[in-house]
Amino acid sequence: MKFGVPVTSRLVHTVFFEPDGPGRYRATIATAGPWSAQAQHGGPPSALAARELERHEPDEGMRLARVAVDILRPIPVDVLTARTRTLRPGRRGALLETVLEARGQEVLYARGWRIGTSAGLPVIGRDDSIPEVPPKPMKPAFPGGFTDGYLTAIDWRFAAGGFDQTGPSLAWGRPRIPLLPGEELSPMCRTLLIADSGNGVGAVVDPREFQFLNVDLTVVLQRDPEGEWILLEPATTMGGQGTGLAQTAIFDRGGYVGTGMQTLLVSRVVAG
Repeated sequence: MKFGVPVTSRLVHTVFFEPDGPGRYRATIATAGPWSAQAQHGGPPSALAARELERHEPDEGMRLARVAVDILRPIPVDVLTARTRTLRPGRRGALLETVLEARGQEVLYARGWRIGTSAGLPVIGRDDSIPEVPPKPMKPAFPGGFTDGYLTAIDWRFAAGGFDQTGPSLAWGRPRIPLLPGEELSPMCRTLLIADSGNGVGAVVDPREFQFLNVDLTVVLQRDPEGEWILLEPATTMGGQGTGLAQTAIFDRGGYVGTGMQTLLVSRVVAG
């Protein structure tokens, strides 16, 4: 995979994580999310956890079809350690779990279903019109937030909407840098890296007035996306009681591939 050329010189790191020993990964500033330069965006650690799931007792006759991530607390831009186990073995379906820790605390749980692959099965898709990838990247923007980390490390191309707008949007995204040095992202890892931005791409309120952090991310892929670009079509709703829901249709250039869902913790921004 060829990664895009950075649109800004402020992105000084060339990877999201650097190896720091067996099962240990040092996060770079490229993982930092828009809410704080000290806390990671959910995309990079979710992708890292999926990488661990895929590498644990791999089976060529199965694919990682669903990953459900729970973010237990803000994940610091620091060293993460990973441990993975098989919860339910099987040839047609297997459930695995990865736990990430930072500074002596568990910070993220990821559970993934591996599903057995078969040939000659029906393909039942959706009739969606897929927009072309716009020729020019959009400079990341997040009012009042930190944009020199994760947001700059992704090449964003909006086919509808934009960072400076709220409401319906269509955004293509691809990573500018690898997750780890010298590695190509798997389809699921690449999808998780981008899909955790559904709530931001599909923001429906002004982030200068409200926070809408996701406490989880579930991605189900009916097939592996092809190519480096992932298209997000988010739809966000809020119930007026502190909870929101971001549901994101996920596409590649060939059409619909799956869905992402995030539970949002919604609150007013406290001045000062």
